[in-house]
Parts: sequence; structure tokens; C-alpha cells
Amino acid sequence: MSWRSWLVAGALLAAVAVAAGAFGAHGLRGRLSPGDLATFETAARYQIYHALGLIAVALLAERGVGGVASAGWLFLTGILLFSGSLYLLTLAGLRWMGAITPFGGVAFIVGWVLLAVAGWRHNP
Repeated sequence: MSWRSWLVAGALLAAVAVAAGAFGAHGLRGRLSPGDLATFETAARYQIYHALGLIAVALLAERGVGGVASAGWLFLTGILLFSGSLYLLTLAGLRWMGAITPFGGVAFIVGWVLLAVAGWRHNP
């Protein structure tokens, strides 16, 4: 993907995370158990962190830092698996989705490590 695509993806996913956070704070309070509400908020919080990570990928790609696309793909994968599974777990009651969540967490971790490696290897 081009740096513009990473930027658009990050910005749109950040917007969705803010909307999800607002929905959780205002629309779900009293409808979900406190534990499920905290889980939903965790999903939105991690989504925004990694949407910002995608924006960092865009900025680094625009500057010619090689290897950042791998981090971007892992951030996207992590958002889908981690945040997505937690949204489904809390909103649809699909408790088995909790088994998928750790795979998203691993994608996040590896994505940050690859971003660090790309930055370390970059020689302007």
C-alpha cells in the first residue's frame, strides 16, 4: 500500500475507535455488565493506539523508511483480531471470540517490533 493508503486507513480506523468509545461510554453503559463494558473500552483503546501506529507507518513510508509496510499489515490484522473479537464478544455475546483475541495481541507486538527494526535499519 502507498503511504497515503496507510494514512487514510489509520485516520478512518481512529475515527471508528472514537465513535466506538463514545458509543461504549454513552450507549452501552447500563446495557453491558461492568466487565463487558471494560472489555469494550479496551477494544476501542487498543484500536486507537494502533490506528495511530498506522499513521506513523504512513509518515515513515512517505519518508522512504523501508520495511514499515509489514508493521502496518500487522497493526491492521491486530485491530481486526484483537479489537474485532472483543467487540463481538461483548456486543454479540460470542464468548468463544475470546480465544482469537491473543492472536491480535501478538500481531500488535510483532508489528511494533518490526516498526522498531525498520527504524533502526533506516539509513537516511
